[in-house]
Amino acid sequence: MTSIIIVLYALCINLTNHLRLDQNAFFFTYMGVAAGLVFANLGASYGTAKAGVGIASLGVIDSSKIFKSLIPVIFSGILGIYGVIVAVLLNAKAKDTKNMSDGYKFFGAGLCCGLSALASGLAIGVAGDAGVRAYAQTDAIFVGMILIMIFAEAIGLYGMIVAIIMLSS
Repeated sequence: MTSIIIVLYALCINLTNHLRLDQNAFFFTYMGVAAGLVFANLGASYGTAKAGVGIASLGVIDSSKIFKSLIPVIFSGILGIYGVIVAVLLNAKAKDTKNMSDGYKFFGAGLCCGLSALASGLAIGVAGDAGVRAYAQTDAIFVGMILIMIFAEAIGLYGMIVAIIMLSS
C-alpha cells in the first residue's frame, strides 16, 4: 500500500512540474480515485465471498436452488462497478484541479463512494449468506431476501450519487 502511495505522489509531482500547479492538490485528487476504487472493490469482494459461502452450503442441501441464490453475488459485483464509475469520473476531472480545495473535494468524493460501497458489501455479504442459507430450508424467504439485498445495495448507490454530485459542484 505504501508503494502505491509513493507512486501516486511521484506521478503528481511530474504532472505538477509540467503544469506548475500545487502538487498536493493532485495527490489528494488521485488518492480519491484510488480510495473510491479500492474500497468499492473491497466491499464487492467481501459480499461475493460471504454470499458464496452461503451458496456452497445451500448446494449441499438443495442444488436446484443455486441459480436463484446467485443474486447476492450479482448485487455485490455491482458495487465494484460503482467504484469504477466514480474513479473514471474523478480521473477525468483531475486535470481541473487548481488548488487544495479541489483536491479535498475529489478526495472526499472518492471516499464517499468507496466507503459507502464497502458498507453495502458488508451488509450484502452478511444478509446474503443468512438469506441463502434460509432459502435452502424454505422457499417463502426468497422475496424477503431480495428486498433486504435491494436495501443493502441502495447504500452503495447513495454513496455513488453523492460522489457524482460532489464532482459536479
